Amino acid sequence: MSDIDFTYAVARTRALEVHLFSASTIEQLLACTTYEECLDYLLEKGWGDDDTPRDAESILSREREKAWETVRELAPDMSMFDVLFYPNLFHNLKAAIKEVCTSETNAHIFYEDSPISGEQMMEIIREKDFGRLPQSMVRAAQDAYDTLLHTRDGQLCDVIVDKAALDAIYAAGKAAEDDIIRDYAESVVAVADIKIAVRAQKTAKTAEFMKRAMADCSTISVNDLIRAAGSSMEAIQEYLSGTVYAAGAKALEESTSAFERWCDNRIIETIKPQKYNSDSVGPIFAYAIARENEIKTVRIVLTGKQNDLPVDSIRERVREMYV
Repeated sequence: MSDIDFTYAVARTRALEVHLFSASTIEQLLACTTYEECLDYLLEKGWGDDDTPRDAESILSREREKAWETVRELAPDMSMFDVLFYPNLFHNLKAAIKEVCTSETNAHIFYEDSPISGEQMMEIIREKDFGRLPQSMVRAAQDAYDTLLHTRDGQLCDVIVDKAALDAIYAAGKAAEDDIIRDYAESVVAVADIKIAVRAQKTAKTAEFMKRAMADCSTISVNDLIRAAGSSMEAIQEYLSGTVYAAGAKALEESTSAFERWCDNRIIETIKPQKYNSDSVGPIFAYAIARENEIKTVRIVLTGKQNDLPVDSIRERVREMYV
């Protein structure tokens, strides 16, 4: 894409960033007394469309559609954004394998905004036509399908596919020309490894389980993290304290919700430098992630309001905003 094209795309992105929710906007949403008032506030902010049903899921789904419609208008090449679609793509693979192997039918389990829709994925798995999948999925699809069919171990099926998703994200990052995509992939994989270690420590999973679940990356030593998780939560914190993820150790010490919040905030910290970039796809890529984070944060607030949680309890779960 030429410089003039990037100049226009980035200028348009800068104009769109003005409308992203800031921390103060989220505070205003938190200040709404009820769930219904929250919906009113979102509608006043232009969320949803005139014909969007007045419920959280419909409004949030429409906002996600609008976000990606905008990105497609701006992006020079949507393949640059493949790394952001891998989670949905691999989720569809897991869901299809479980549907086919268990003969159970569940509604609304697929992401349709995925390179391979739920219907297409079901057809591929039913016919065991794994060659139609992207190369990064083929082996995982075969292994997960055989595992679930013969062992009925749904968790192991998940581990196989989730690990393949992390490997695909990391490979896409390593192959990318833009620093933002490489940095994003590195952060996503490292944070996922840390989450796996924390959950494995809490549930006394074996080192073999963690080895199957974690993906290699540059900023985390999988072997050292596994050894720490096999010892204690304090050992995980000690290990993280010596890495670029030291803030995660402090969050882990504070509370589970603080740790989960840190995991998402780490990604936002990774993309924030793109606010000062003007000559690459970086600002558009960051805008896409920022909108996903914005929608996720609004969902957290709405869910809290629906369940009558105290405002302070909801606020503890609120993510850092891009603007």
